[in-house]
Amino acid sequence: MKIKSAVVAIALGVSLLWAPTASADQKPVIESFTFTPNDIDLLNPQTTVDIELVVSHPSGISNTSTMATLSDSRNSTLTTKLVRTDSPVNPALVKVTFKGSLILPRDVSTGVYKFSIEAIKNNSTAGYQYETDPLDQKKIRNIVGAEYGLLIRSSGDLNLSYDTFVGPSYDSTLGISYNDSARYNSVAALIWKVGETFTPGKYYELRVPSLSLGISSSTPLVCSSDGKELKLLKEGICTFIVSIAKTKDYLAKVSNQSVTITASRIKPELTMDKIANQTAKDLPKSIEIFRVYGAAEGYIFPKSATPEVCFPTGFFVRIISGGTCTITYQSGETATYLASDLYKVSFDIARDPQTISFNLPSTANVSSKSLSLAATVSSGAVVTYSTTSAGICSITGSTLNLLKSGNCSVTATQVGTSTLMPVSSTATVMLTGAVVTDKKSITCVKGKSTKKVSGANPKCPKGYKLKK
Repeated sequence: MKIKSAVVAIALGVSLLWAPTASADQKPVIESFTFTPNDIDLLNPQTTVDIELVVSHPSGISNTSTMATLSDSRNSTLTTKLVRTDSPVNPALVKVTFKGSLILPRDVSTGVYKFSIEAIKNNSTAGYQYETDPLDQKKIRNIVGAEYGLLIRSSGDLNLSYDTFVGPSYDSTLGISYNDSARYNSVAALIWKVGETFTPGKYYELRVPSLSLGISSSTPLVCSSDGKELKLLKEGICTFIVSIAKTKDYLAKVSNQSVTITASRIKPELTMDKIANQTAKDLPKSIEIFRVYGAAEGYIFPKSATPEVCFPTGFFVRIISGGTCTITYQSGETATYLASDLYKVSFDIARDPQTISFNLPSTANVSSKSLSLAATVSSGAVVTYSTTSAGICSITGSTLNLLKSGNCSVTATQVGTSTLMPVSSTATVMLTGAVVTDKKSITCVKGKSTKKVSGANPKCPKGYKLKK
């Protein structure tokens, strides 16, 4: 007898060990859950909410009813019974509808109420019995903090207690997690000094985009407000409130702040020295320059305003071309100092001069059609040509095209290099005569008649065709 009992116990243990886990296709499925209306006012004559639940399972549903519960953030609850609508009840019915209604008491608290449903089981004829998963409610509106569930209002007011904004970020004791952490957890120090401006949107995060932050001061002689920002006027204690006013959906929210305003920030002055002019003979080269010390941040390194000529590296300037080198100095703002003015220091890098030789004949007849241009420079560099005598002459490369009589002015230019100065020379030639037009002759035919036509651009008379 003892042996038999032990065998039974072992068998039960194995059965429990290998008990199947419900899969998605074994559990009853909540096909839909709806309630009407989803936004109700307690001052309306009708405060009834109609509820419908549809559940399915291949083997049918065993429940004849279930309970629907409404609960808010304060754990206030309202419950009603949902009864299946098939009559007579058919346990093998694959899809079952449950319906019920709830009459809201007039003294119920306003707010957002979320639904939960007592679990529903499938018909045991399947050889197993499982319950539905918890109700997964879908988003039905765009009110932040009230996207789901039933809204209960009074005179249109929802009185939703929700963090419509959070902050300030400069108070680390609040332990707030900001959505825009890069912005609100900035290491930049907040400056409570005379002459500064405090804008709440930089230090408070708005959680409801449709609302706007306001700010007001109770110490207007120390800090004044226009409703959008705070201006710090004098030393002392500044007491102000950042707030969002009550709306039909949300309760009012305020953040009371009190800070000490200290003396205004100073704009530091920087002392500049001169840098001697240089020559371009040994470029590229680096030269050591003076040091600039700022009270706000210590030594200040310059930046280049002419990177094509020079660029600074620490206390040196690297010169890569002739021209004017300009470097700038400016100290940044800190909690104690304003940014300094922008200081500029310039010096010249003289390029080597070069000479150019360029001549044209005093006159030329346009019948010759063109002249060759030949200018030379001491450096042997490439020369380019240009003219301002449009219509009289034109230039193609190093060829002067003679178009008609008149004064033709030509300029030869060598644009210079990083070490050579640019140079140019202008010469004028008087063009005389007229352009000789080359005549062409063509033969035209009309039947047995033949005509020869000559000219710069000959054409056959009317009725004649060009003889091929």
